[in-house]
Amino acid sequence: MSTSSAAPPAKPPMRDALVAAAFQLFLERGYEQTTVDDIVALAEVGRRSFFRYFPSKEDVVFPDHESCLADMTAFLAAGESDEEPVRRVCDAARLVLRMYAENPAFSVQRYRLTRRVPGLRAYELSVVWRYERALAAYLRGRFADLPDGTLRADVIAAAVVAAHNNALRSWLRSDGKGDAEAAVDHALACVQTAFADTPARPAPSPFPPESPRPDDVVVLVARRDAPLWQVVRQFEAAQGESR
Repeated sequence: MSTSSAAPPAKPPMRDALVAAAFQLFLERGYEQTTVDDIVALAEVGRRSFFRYFPSKEDVVFPDHESCLADMTAFLAAGESDEEPVRRVCDAARLVLRMYAENPAFSVQRYRLTRRVPGLRAYELSVVWRYERALAAYLRGRFADLPDGTLRADVIAAAVVAAHNNALRSWLRSDGKGDAEAAVDHALACVQTAFADTPARPAPSPFPPESPRPDDVVVLVARRDAPLWQVVRQFEAAQGESR
């Protein structure tokens, strides 16, 4: 008579295992105190396996942005020529929200981590800039016949990113509670009302307005020849101190 035993649980894919190991160590030891060697040891994989998936330790904090950016670029390219362009870029921004909302616990955990580590906030800004450039590139193509087409494209792309991020961060600050989709819809409707040929009517925001803080103005002093990354890090460090 044969006996059957339950199969052992399947191991997560290597990429997911590395992310899980990294965040476990970031929480236990701190981001700066965790090395790539620590991560691969916990994940029980080789060091080369880490760099097969992630170019740097910073990249393991944002494991899903590359694929999301590719999805956004493909979504914009698939748009019809007669589609309202501002509506299209707003819909593209919702792909980013969907990525965050798929795993609220991880998204909130990452948000808290980036608030504590100035270098990660600077890295996050570079990621946001790439999304904005993708939106602007699409809009530049759509507005190519307008005298101020490039200016309009850049302004609208910046507005979409600012509106999306404002709503997203309100949701993250609430620990992932509330309706993130409704918050982003409200914010993006404001952009469409301002710029689209067919304005949307903003619904009430599901999050209460934030009270202004006396430290909302940040003044930086930097050398004229200071590299941009250094200025960004200085700004992010100042932001971290004010939160």
